[in-house]
Amino acid sequence: MLGLGAPPGLRECSRAGCRSEATYSIGWRNPRIHSEDRVKVWVACGEHVGYLSEFLRARDFPVTVTDLQAAQS
Repeated sequence: MLGLGAPPGLRECSRAGCRSEATYSIGWRNPRIHSEDRVKVWVACGEHVGYLSEFLRARDFPVTVTDLQAAQS
């Protein structure tokens, strides 16, 4: 998610109200409505990566967390 007014290339954390720079990529999907090739991506700062990934895991969604730099390579 690119924030309005943010410098180019800066990704903001997907946590509501957080404007910190994201350093993690969280890939997930809802297996009840998405096929295996459909993966959504949230980005997260270090403070919220645990919160966001646990939010998704609590719903039994497959979740993959990677370093954002590695995900962009």
